[in-house]
This record gives sequence, structure tokens and C-alpha cells, in this order.
Amino acid sequence: MVQNMLMNLLHIFIFPGLLFVTVIGVLMTGIDRKLVARMQKRVGPPIVQGFYDFFKLMGKESIVPEAANKPAFLAAPIIGYVSLVVMVLFIPMFSFSVYSGTADMIVLIYLLTIPGVALIVGGTASGNPYAGVGASREMVAMIGYELPLILSVLAVCRKVGGSAMTFSLNEIVNWQAANGCALFQWALIPAALAFLLVIPGEVGTQPFDVAEAETEILEGPLIEYSGAPLAMFKLNTALKMFIMPAMFVALFLGGVHTGNVVLDVVLFILLTGLVSFITMTVPHAIAARFKVERLFKFYWTLVAALGLVSLVLVWFGL
Repeated sequence: MVQNMLMNLLHIFIFPGLLFVTVIGVLMTGIDRKLVARMQKRVGPPIVQGFYDFFKLMGKESIVPEAANKPAFLAAPIIGYVSLVVMVLFIPMFSFSVYSGTADMIVLIYLLTIPGVALIVGGTASGNPYAGVGASREMVAMIGYELPLILSVLAVCRKVGGSAMTFSLNEIVNWQAANGCALFQWALIPAALAFLLVIPGEVGTQPFDVAEAETEILEGPLIEYSGAPLAMFKLNTALKMFIMPAMFVALFLGGVHTGNVVLDVVLFILLTGLVSFITMTVPHAIAARFKVERLFKFYWTLVAALGLVSLVLVWFGL
């Protein structure tokens, strides 16, 4: 009993929970910024710049606007952070898995909406009109990318579980170990492309950063944030930079097994970094920001169609 409790605490607070996902998420933001700078012929900040920024913000005063709803304003970034830390506990890193059940994907999708809702609540609670505009943009973005995300996930769940449709990530990974990566199942290729296109929208990186849009609405929902709460919101973005590609790797590349747990975890992290580079770093370096209406149309037409095609194909056993 005591040993199990200690192992649970280790997983929650050390690996793969709070400490691990925080460190690797911040490192990924630093690598992303450095690569984008190099691709644009700039020197760029050091890879550890994210840590400097985080601790600098944590040491600054947090100013709460007079018009703000203080409890909601201060609680929003913390709630978003907690939900992301819980998410990583459900994502199997090939042969390493902490918690698993019969409805992992349903839990993950619910948890994934919380950081976005927290950003909306925090922005509207500040009482600033720019924050209100940013919150409304975040709401439109969420409505846009949630549909193709769910369609692509359902396609994988149907392919793995058949008519029973499994929602267990461990079962999905084990199925891929026996049948090959889902990415190489031709009926799931459109779903994989849809999920890849959802990743930058979910994380909110350029060209999908319509909610913050520094040059248009001055950071939007974050305009009134400073100090530790702002640091937590920035940290939430860093965590999503790891978690979203990690979900893709588990769903579509889960058949990669070496038999060695440590090597599997290292390989999982490397593949996650590769997916992050393809889906976030490259678009950030080469594309301008989407308009809100164009973002919504993009997700509800092209990307949703890709997810729907895969779902129809696997539904009919193809």
C-alpha cells in the first residue's frame, strides 16, 4: 500500500508528471525558438531562454486589475496547468505507461479543453476589452479544431476496436505493436494528417495564434496578466507543445517497440520532437497569422473532411 502510494506520487510529481513534462515542455519551446530563428537567418535566443523567462516572471509582482474577478483571474492558469499535468499521466510512452483504462481518449479530450476554457475565463475575468476580443477568438478557434480532432480520434478508435470501438490508449498502442503503426494503415492516413494540422491550432502557435495576436490585440486574454499567473499561462503553452505531439505519437506511431523501457521513452521523446518540428516550428517560420474566419473555415472544411474520410473508411472495414 505504502509502496504503491509512493510510486503514484513519484509518477505525478517527477516522471512523467509535473517535473518531467514541465522541463521538457520548456526545453521544446527553447528549441522551437532557436530553430525558427535559424530558419529565418537570425541567431535567436539560447535554448534555455524559456527557463530564464519563467523564473523572471515568477519573481515579478502580479498586478490584478480593479475591474477583475480576482478568484477567477488568478485560478484560471493554475487550473489549466493541473489539467495538462494530469493528461501526461494517461499517455503511454510505448512500453511505459502510468495509468490506463477503458476510456483514456475520452478523459484526454475532456482534459484538453480545460486549458482553452481557462484562457477564456481568465481573459474575460480581467475586465479588459482586448482580453474579451481575445477570449472570443479563442472560443472560435476551439470550436474550429475540436471537430477534426474528435473525428480523427474516432477513426483510430474504430480501426483498433472494430465495432466495439476502443477508447483505451494502451489498447491502441498494443494493437499497433501487433499490426504496425496506424500511420501506415492507408485508411488512417487522412486522420493522421488531420491530427497533425490540429496540433498547432490546439497549442496556439503561429499561424494559429489568433487569440493572442500581439500585433493586433496586444496578447488578447493575457493583456492584464503579469508575474506568476502570466508565467503559468506561458508554461501551459509549453506543456501543450509536448503533449499534443505526444498524443499523435501514441495514436499513430505506437507500434515502435524496442523491448527496453528506457530506450522506448527516449525514442518516444525524439519522435515527439520530430512531430513538433513538422507541425509547429516549420509553419511558424514560413507562414503569416490566419484570420479568425479563415482559421474556422480551414478546420471545418479541409481538416474536418480529412478526419471524416478516415472515419467513413474504417467504419466500412476498409
